[in-house]
Amino acid sequence: MTFKSRALAATAALSLGTTLAAPLWAADLTTSYQEPPAYSEPSSASTDWTGAYAGVHGGVTSPKINPFDGGKGMNLGVHGGYNADVGGAVVGGELDYSYLGDADVNVRNGKLNERHRLAAKAKAGVPLGQTLIYGTGGLAMTNFRDNGATSGPDGWKPGLLLGAGIEQKLTGNISARVEYDYVMTSNVRSYTGGVESKRDVHDHSITAGIDYKF
Repeated sequence: MTFKSRALAATAALSLGTTLAAPLWAADLTTSYQEPPAYSEPSSASTDWTGAYAGVHGGVTSPKINPFDGGKGMNLGVHGGYNADVGGAVVGGELDYSYLGDADVNVRNGKLNERHRLAAKAKAGVPLGQTLIYGTGGLAMTNFRDNGATSGPDGWKPGLLLGAGIEQKLTGNISARVEYDYVMTSNVRSYTGGVESKRDVHDHSITAGIDYKF
């Protein structure tokens, strides 16, 4: 075989090998290539605070911020409301009734006793996993009782309520909470020795409660 013949044979073999190998390379590239997964924005974890709830609470109401000081009354009651998780915050509303156990409040020349309270409150808080830290504010209606020589107003008197609390989930439906509320009732009329006077009165309540979410 001449040199020219050998060159032609080598060229033909190389061309044939390239032709046969091309489909294998293409198949290998097609098999090994994978489409990158589509990006999806991570969803925020649900705090599961949304829903209606009802509960009971108990504690003390006192004319002084120190609940262990004198003049306090036992605070016992029931409450219910609704929370909604909105954009990482929890907002809602609550109604509650409390029996105040004749907690003292100071008026001019004497004292009155607080007997019953109804409150309508708005709530807003920040969920931290299974814990909710919140503030509250609204309207409180308080019923007063005479104390010794001092007599008070008839009926219910409206006042301003401000407070804060912390609530901890115990199970999916049951949570425990501790709440502080300050109530100021304006222009409370009282009579001592036949003399009429008016005064803004205030009290502090610290309660613990259990809630059940429906």
